[in-house]
Amino acid sequence: MKTKAGRRPLTWLLLTWGVTRLLLLLWVFKVYVFPGPDVTSDVSVIYQGWYDVLRTGTFPQSDVTWQYPPAAALAILSPALLPFLEYPQAFFVLAFVADLAVLLLLLYAGLRPGRRLRGAWVWVAGVPLLGPTVYSRYDVMVTAVAVAAVLAAARHPKAAGALVGFGAMLKVWPALILIGVRRRSVWASAAVAVAVVAGVFSVAMPGAFAFLTFQRERGTEVESLGSLVFHIARRHGWSGSVLLNYGSVEFLGPWVTAVSTAALALTGMAFGLLLLWRLAATRFQAHTAADAALVAVLMFTTTSRVISPQYMVWLVGLAAACLCYRASRMGLPAVLVLAACFVTVLEFPIWFADVVGSTPRGIILLLVRNGLLVLATVIGMRELWRSTVPKQTPPTPAPDQPTAPARETSTSS
Repeated sequence: MKTKAGRRPLTWLLLTWGVTRLLLLLWVFKVYVFPGPDVTSDVSVIYQGWYDVLRTGTFPQSDVTWQYPPAAALAILSPALLPFLEYPQAFFVLAFVADLAVLLLLLYAGLRPGRRLRGAWVWVAGVPLLGPTVYSRYDVMVTAVAVAAVLAAARHPKAAGALVGFGAMLKVWPALILIGVRRRSVWASAAVAVAVVAGVFSVAMPGAFAFLTFQRERGTEVESLGSLVFHIARRHGWSGSVLLNYGSVEFLGPWVTAVSTAALALTGMAFGLLLLWRLAATRFQAHTAADAALVAVLMFTTTSRVISPQYMVWLVGLAAACLCYRASRMGLPAVLVLAACFVTVLEFPIWFADVVGSTPRGIILLLVRNGLLVLATVIGMRELWRSTVPKQTPPTPAPDQPTAPARETSTSS
């Protein structure tokens, strides 16, 4: 009876994953139409266009929407592994496979002694909350690499480092995993992986690092934290505009540069706080790398000029990795991330027109979603600090030394 009772949670987990992923596939294959704009057009138009260029042996150097490190070419070219399918269909299938890979990693980690399946449940529940966007971007593939790196950090440092380096060459942010890793072998392995991948692409394909010059004139994306300034300002006569710029819908006009600069300053402050934590932390446990990675990515996502819906996939994956460990203190931030995922699918794609139009509903959705992310960031940083930085206790004063009684003196008048 105990065996059957023990298997029941796993059965429900797998059943829930199967049902929700079937629903995602039905949406991206357009058996059922998801409300809002078609999120799969990025695959059928943008990704497939890049695919046609990359197959010629060069990067899309003249396309400012290509803003990714060189290994991203592997994700864009991956549908060639399924030549019997059209490009969009093959991409959706491979995104599904990446989703399955994350689940298997979390199950392997969660079923080990002293671990729990809570992390796998976060992944199972969080991904469908974002709707078909998850399978329409290559971020789920990057997240699979990042989750593998985080879970391998304690037991397989060299493999973890190689995965971090490769992930950073896919989409930069997995490099933040290193903030919570003390072993030099992880850092060294990551550096070697970056050098090898960068070197190979630099030699093999022209324009591997052209993306570094494609973000100089970016505005403030309409879903970012800083965008709330302009959403409210538009209600009071702000003269700027909302345009498709550098691959995303952004605010352009008066004061945008100042707000974008402020966002970069906040990101710099976030980096400074992480550095301060790293210098002060002394208690590192098996789950610390995962906890620190989640907090770091939360900080950089929340302060970014751009908070695209697919960024939430990163947070769900890292939150799931954290909660595989019983000792992790990221339970509340993980819940807040899941809540933010639900609000995200409401603002994109369901009511994205309200966001672009700065209607009251659009502004409220962004206030709630971004507020949840800010709260998750603050709580996550607080818990990470408390669990790793020892409290400073004042020194105990030395006991008073006995002294000889003072002699009485008298004076006569």
